[in-house]
Amino acid sequence: MKKLNVLLLAVAFAVSSIASAGTNPTKIENALNKEIKTLLKKPSFKIEKELIAYVTFTLNSKGEIVVLSVDSKSETLDTFIKSRLNYKKVGAQYDFEAKVFRMPVRIVEE
Repeated sequence: MKKLNVLLLAVAFAVSSIASAGTNPTKIENALNKEIKTLLKKPSFKIEKELIAYVTFTLNSKGEIVVLSVDSKSETLDTFIKSRLNYKKVGAQYDFEAKVFRMPVRIVEE
């Protein structure tokens, strides 16, 4: 009887770990990263040196990016990122409405 309880407990742990591993957040975040990279291509201003910003955003129920803040030393970069990303629909539907993302953005001269 004791062995049966231990076996049932082991099966319960196995099933719960498989169920919780249904979606891989890093895989989804990588896909989201690629979409954002595409949206930020070909800036409309001249880049003289590497520009770095940290973008904090979330996704709304419509699958749109909502930019919460942009940490950058360049006002031009700040405006560029907000105009290119804010309320732009991402290709796939992600279930991260309540999650806040913080992503580094680096723009270099091509």
